[in-house]
Amino acid sequence: MQQESLEKRSEMACVPSRWRQTAVDLIYWRDIKKSGVVFGASLFLLLSLTVFSIVSVAAYIALALLSVSISFRIYKGVLQAIQKSDEGHPFRSYLESSVAVSEDVVQKYSNVAMNHINCTIKELRRLFLVEDLVDSLKFAVLMWVFTYIGALFNGLTLLILALISLFSVPVIYERHQTQVDHYLALVNKNVKNITDMVVAKIPGLKRKAE
Repeated sequence: MQQESLEKRSEMACVPSRWRQTAVDLIYWRDIKKSGVVFGASLFLLLSLTVFSIVSVAAYIALALLSVSISFRIYKGVLQAIQKSDEGHPFRSYLESSVAVSEDVVQKYSNVAMNHINCTIKELRRLFLVEDLVDSLKFAVLMWVFTYIGALFNGLTLLILALISLFSVPVIYERHQTQVDHYLALVNKNVKNITDMVVAKIPGLKRKAE
């Protein structure tokens, strides 16, 4: 019994790693067909949401899937009647397969989500209550930049740009890693110099940092 429990825990621990590996393979286009389908479907969904409401998009997707499945069901039924075969329901294997989510999986990912939420709350508390003035100033600058981004783009546009970046930036970085690292180092150096200058001009902050 204990051995089965250990094997079950080991199997559960492997699930996130498999999902991470699958996500990495998709993002880096290891399988062009799979990545193309995921990217194309996701982009089509987001573009549809810019034109129609989420209710309309969900209804259209459901109607499209039902049209395909009903047409295929009728086609197989007619074909079986003509051939006088007894193959049965064409989706029987899928109908009989288990689609239930186990309590262990729900509990595991609930705990993971809860840990992330707690860490986020602690970090926001630290920033808003100015535990470290430099970090709070950096966060304020970031929020100030976001006000301009929000004025230029809505949420869906940002999601579309994020999706395109997700499927393009990692590949570009992988192919041009040396050049990108060089320019990132220059940017980090300039940001550090500017931060040091600001810190040096704020009374009392320099001694705290030291």
